[in-house]
Amino acid sequence: MSVLGPGLVPQPLAQLPWRVILLVLAIGTFGLVVLFSAAGGNLYPWAWNQGVKFVVFLGMAIALSRVPESWWALGTFPVYGVILLMLFGVELLGAVAGGSQRWLDLGFIRLQPSELMKPVIVLTMARFYEMLPAGEIRKFGALWPAAVLIGLPAGLVMLQPDLGTALMITGCGVIVMFLAGIPLRLFIGGALLLAVSAPLAVTFLLHDYQRNRVLIFMDPESDPLGTGYHISQSKIAIGSGGIFGKGFLNGTQSHLDYLPEGHTDFALATMMEEWGLLGGVALIIAFGLLIGWGVNVGLRAKTKFGRLTAGGLAGTIFLYASINMAMVMGLAPVVGVPLPLVSFGGSAVMTIMICLGILMSIDRGNRRVTRW
Repeated sequence: MSVLGPGLVPQPLAQLPWRVILLVLAIGTFGLVVLFSAAGGNLYPWAWNQGVKFVVFLGMAIALSRVPESWWALGTFPVYGVILLMLFGVELLGAVAGGSQRWLDLGFIRLQPSELMKPVIVLTMARFYEMLPAGEIRKFGALWPAAVLIGLPAGLVMLQPDLGTALMITGCGVIVMFLAGIPLRLFIGGALLLAVSAPLAVTFLLHDYQRNRVLIFMDPESDPLGTGYHISQSKIAIGSGGIFGKGFLNGTQSHLDYLPEGHTDFALATMMEEWGLLGGVALIIAFGLLIGWGVNVGLRAKTKFGRLTAGGLAGTIFLYASINMAMVMGLAPVVGVPLPLVSFGGSAVMTIMICLGILMSIDRGNRRVTRW
């Protein structure tokens, strides 16, 4: 085994982007602090469970970083097909919880295939556009296969029903399409078409509770004790925190159970009540640094597949954070997107760590020489 520097650091460890790993550790640890407070100063039931998952999935990300980039490209379409079959399996055999059918019960684990599809759709779209001849990028042949690849899993996820994940899968795929060079006029046309068809989609495609969430976010005070309760209480929690917050373990909205889902979708509101605007800005900066690193990995990538994959995965992390923050602050409908590494739940941690592992894999292929 070769070593570098003073002979203390093995090369596989020296090649890891430790600044990024430490940044992820900082975000994840802060998330555990928030969950500890949300439970009233107890490790159980959330902080300890989340900490174990965080450590396990971080180890998985480091293991994935050792996979060569070429292997990701070769395995993309088979993995996409397997997960698509699993989504069909959810419709036929999936476990039901909370009124939604989103999980496959494998005995030793309950797997949510839709979470796996978020990074996999990025890999699939990157592989498709890598294989597409450069002269075809402005033709119809560059659009309809991509629309099918995105539409199939997004449609199956909508049936579960899971609007937030369906939007995430669609958004991740569209980001790669944009990075691949699809003409801007097509995105503008698609946005106009979406604006025109949105009222019909809200009326005929969404379930009643989803439709109410979309409509109420514009004026949550019109039904403060009903559909608008989540957003109203979230705004109260964030506003009451002020600039410096009420102090660790001193939040009232979450501790007195006024704030629903204060440990999952609305963990940001729980945090900002105690840590204030400064805590929120610090978290935004941390996610910005992580996303910026992912973008830089794409800029340094030597292959088109690497560039598109890195950019798409950085976009996935951006969508996670931005949608949740907008949702919690009342700037977007409540669609059930957690704040990664902060909200309780292993699925989001798993997805982010898969993204991190693939990004580190691409980064390792870009730089063979380490600064250690």
